[in-house]
Amino acid sequence: MYTKIFLFAAVVAVVFGEPQGGHGHEHHHASSSQSIKQYHGKATEKHVEYYSHPKYEFAYKVEDPHTGDKKSQHESRDGDVVKGVYSLHEPDGTVRIVEYHADKKTG
Repeated sequence: MYTKIFLFAAVVAVVFGEPQGGHGHEHHHASSSQSIKQYHGKATEKHVEYYSHPKYEFAYKVEDPHTGDKKSQHESRDGDVVKGVYSLHEPDGTVRIVEYHADKKTG
């Protein structure tokens, strides 16, 4: 019987309870008296061609004695010409070395 009375009182408290500000903060709503101006005209768009001559050079090397992972790469680019070399140590102990070159003519 007391459980029913307690549950009824809890439901009434939840239904009629007012939300509190939470941590002592009150909620204020911003308002503005500024008017909004609208412009009805054509938007202009200007497309500018941009070309940046690609030029870079990078390299990395890994030599991990714990895993035995050994590899490296070096690559450079100047415009349409890309040159590089990479190498890796295969599980059977051989070393694979790959040199590559690409340009506008050879792709």
